Amino acid sequence: MTKQVMFYEEATPISKERHADMSVRTGTDFSFAKNVNSVPVTAVEFPLAAAEYAIVFAGTEEAVMPAVVLGAMQDRNSFVDESGHWKAKFVPAFVRRYPFVFAGSDNGDRLTLCIDEAFAGCNREGRGERLFDADGERTQYLNGVLRFQQEFQAHFNATRAFCRKLKDLDLLEPVQARFTTPGGNGHALGGIQAINRQKLKALADDQLAAFVRSDELELAYLHLHSLRNLESVAGSIREQTETVAAGSDEKTADPDPAGAADTKKAKADAKQKKASKTK
Repeated sequence: MTKQVMFYEEATPISKERHADMSVRTGTDFSFAKNVNSVPVTAVEFPLAAAEYAIVFAGTEEAVMPAVVLGAMQDRNSFVDESGHWKAKFVPAFVRRYPFVFAGSDNGDRLTLCIDEAFAGCNREGRGERLFDADGERTQYLNGVLRFQQEFQAHFNATRAFCRKLKDLDLLEPVQARFTTPGGNGHALGGIQAINRQKLKALADDQLAAFVRSDELELAYLHLHSLRNLESVAGSIREQTETVAAGSDEKTADPDPAGAADTKKAKADAKQKKASKTK
């Protein structure tokens, strides 16, 4: 799997033939996410995410997804400290689901559960939770992982529909946040979009009523209020000034929530490995 799918490196379809004796040990070490400056979030996460992160929209002309900004400097997550601890109370589901991920089939009608075998917690010495029991059946742990991934996928699909509505109503506009370190170095957070408040208020009565009834109006304002958290991103730049190369010019960091579409990106890697779907 390419680095475009965030921190996944060797996503492999889970099978009892390949992973019969594999265990997974997870914990509070989020070092795997230290080099990403944004991760996707789903709409159901907005209430908790908006309290600590700036929620923006990013993607392509065809599709966008919401993402939380984790840092304004490329390849740097200001929410992960040197010990690998996550510094915010709420950890996005995209991060919590690691090292597992769904990969989609070519026609998109089937999802296969994969695991990143490069994850440090994967082992065959029995540390942590087994994926399969002695009889080759899925353990309760693996069944729980599968349910979590299915729920995440359902929330992702609902969020994608919300984003399509924002684009169809032309409510999104490009924005850019600029920060300057005490040393005078400039940093720009580009490649992001936000809801235009005036266009939102100018919606026709029937459209606005539909937004209210679907709770999408609440999502829109949670997003808008969350943008104040960009100030904490500016603070993270000031804290990291010593690590910036002396004399560097303005650096632009574009949030890349491409990992939200990992079901498409992972399928190529899954197909190459020709592993069986989880039984």
